[in-house]
Parts: sequence; structure tokens; C-alpha cells
Amino acid sequence: MAIAKFMHVSEEQYTSSALPDALPVDAIPLPARATAGSAGYDFICPADITLQPGDAITIPTGIRCEMQPGWVLMLFPRSGLGFKHQVRLANTVGVIDADYFHAANEGHIMVRIVNGQSPCTVDSHAVTIAKGERFCQGVFLPHGLAEEETVLVDREGGFGSTGR
Repeated sequence: MAIAKFMHVSEEQYTSSALPDALPVDAIPLPARATAGSAGYDFICPADITLQPGDAITIPTGIRCEMQPGWVLMLFPRSGLGFKHQVRLANTVGVIDADYFHAANEGHIMVRIVNGQSPCTVDSHAVTIAKGERFCQGVFLPHGLAEEETVLVDREGGFGSTGR
């Protein structure tokens, strides 16, 4: 049962936030599952990046996602990056709501990652993610609503735009 569709953001939106020497937006593969049994859709890194211990970077993926109501896309680091190199998402888990697709930034999915190694330890090291390497994965999950809920606001922006 298909509940969502990945697509690219516009060239204008992508270039306004692209990393140096990044792939052109139309050359970025849409997120895909690696195997028939995979739950996660892999996102690729559009540019070569190197993170020193404690460093963070925001990666503009060039991707947006249109979902049916009642679904959410959750973003997680790929397990190898987390387990072997302590790379994590800065916000722990990315939550992409269905109405983010209509945000002012076209619903451009941005992923902020952190090299969680302490710069003060002997075995800490820089982590390089190559252009085209899978670095995070998105999993679609259904979500429910509370009784007697009244929401009167439509989304306009991205990170933190729905209030504090």
C-alpha cells in the first residue's frame, strides 16, 4: 500500500541551501529501500563532508515527501554511522509531518548530523561521508489523533515554525 511519494525540491530551493560541490538536485536519487524487507528509505549525502569530533552540519537532501494524512516520516541515522562512528541526528529523531510538504521551503528535508565523539578522547576521529553515500533513513509510521482535538493553524514554515 503506497502512502507517500518522494520527489525533488525545485532547483531554486535546493541551490539556496546546497553544500559546496554538491550533486545537482536532479542527480540525487530519490530515497529507496535497500532490500524488500527494509523498513527504512535511504537518503544519500549530496556532497563530500568531513566532521571532526563534536562538529555538526546541516545536510540539504534535495528531497521532499508527499504523504497521505495520518502518516509521518521519521528520520534516523543509518546504524553503521551511529554504531561505528557515533554520528547521530542533532534532534535525535527527525519528524517530517505530512503538512510539511506545503511549507514555504517546499518541504525540503534537511538533516542535521553531529559527530558525537568527544574531541578530548584519544580514540576520537574525523568522520567522512562521501558524496552519494547513504547517511540516514526514513521510516513511515501511522499516527493517531487525540479526542476532541481542535487545530486551527496551517503550517507555513519549517523547523520550529508551529510554536514553542
